[in-house]
Amino acid sequence: MSPAKTVKDYIRTIVDFPHEGILFRDVTTLFADPRGFRMCVDQLLAPYVGVRIDKVVGLEARGFILGGAVAHQLSTGFVPIRKKGKLPGQTISQAYTLEYGEAVVEVHEDSMQPGETVLLVDDLLATGGTAEAGIKLIERLGARVAGCAFVVDLPDLGGRKRLETMGMDVHALCAFEGL
Repeated sequence: MSPAKTVKDYIRTIVDFPHEGILFRDVTTLFADPRGFRMCVDQLLAPYVGVRIDKVVGLEARGFILGGAVAHQLSTGFVPIRKKGKLPGQTISQAYTLEYGEAVVEVHEDSMQPGETVLLVDDLLATGGTAEAGIKLIERLGARVAGCAFVVDLPDLGGRKRLETMGMDVHALCAFEGL
């Protein structure tokens, strides 16, 4: 009998994408497999079963896929945090630094209420810049982050440490060393 597959087994690595020297961790192969995707969603939400979660927040774009599925399983609402200019209603914005410049993410200003408890979900934790910006938006709306759940952690890039320094509970299903 072969050993059971883990979430990590469903993730494909693509060499030199999007730039030479990068090992891209492609979760679309995980999403495409019904067993893998179910396992992933179940494991992402497992630490939060029994915790009051009012909303699940997903970071653009793969965080929408995961966050929507996790919100469904938790029977709660879903809130997208998007790149600047993509949301139609009144928004608040948060800038953050990228390795090649700056970016801005936004959330609808009426998407969360003060005192709500939120779970932040995304596919990958690298430097933590996008997640930190998302946390800041959530907190500016008066909500509290119960935790941050990721499929992949790239520990060499320091994102987990960055979020834990902010007092966040960080849950990742697997880790890949290197870039």
